[in-house]
Amino acid sequence: MSVLAAEHLHLTFPNQTVPVLQDINLKIEEGTLTVILGESGCGKTTLLNILAGFQKPSSGQIKLDDEVLTIPDARRAVVFQDHALLPWLNVSENIGFALQLKGLKEQHIHQQVESILKIVGLSHVAQANIWELSGGMKQRVGIARALISHAAFILLDEPFAALDAFIRETMQQLVLDLWIQQNKSFFLITHDIEEALLLSNQLVLMTARPGKIVETLKLDFAERYKQGESIRTIKSDPKFIQLREQLFERLRVQKQAGYEVTV
Repeated sequence: MSVLAAEHLHLTFPNQTVPVLQDINLKIEEGTLTVILGESGCGKTTLLNILAGFQKPSSGQIKLDDEVLTIPDARRAVVFQDHALLPWLNVSENIGFALQLKGLKEQHIHQQVESILKIVGLSHVAQANIWELSGGMKQRVGIARALISHAAFILLDEPFAALDAFIRETMQQLVLDLWIQQNKSFFLITHDIEEALLLSNQLVLMTARPGKIVETLKLDFAERYKQGESIRTIKSDPKFIQLREQLFERLRVQKQAGYEVTV
């Protein structure tokens, strides 16, 4: 089983004295759910960009097993908050675009796209234009595009932040279903505490200025969904509610402390 690891990551931007990230150490095992939770400005997106190979740290390294990674590759796929779809291509063409760049035959691309469309529930809009889709559907296309790359690690940058509560929960269920069915590793950053609790085996709490990991929690809510419990039942569990409130208070205190430092 592969492990994507961040080892002693530090990042300080030019002309700044406070590190964006300070001594980040993190292991993401293949087939697991890892969520980063923290206030705005704690370096969550920066950490994702380093893990994806988009940003170089000032020091430290990213490793996949024993291999040091310095650039993006097909083993890590990213789903962005703004979905980053190509508006001149339809749904199927957006999903299959990376395979076209690889020079695969049209028949092979069509077969893979058709299979992925079924997995993410978009077969009925395969030929639709991107601008005709709802926000939730656009994010499904983004996830489908990540899945078709056959990457073992899917990195999601607050992908559901702009969605309403109902669609957001539908997308959370999709991630859990894909985790179960595809045995992918999902690394997700979010501001949403309920989302963080539901979609993680490993919940990583970060604080800002400098951005660092302050605690890592091992959770079983996703595993309970895997065993057959509904999302509604899990979210109404007193244990879930208590932990949600504890995390809310911790983030509130963190935010207040950060405000007092800056004023």
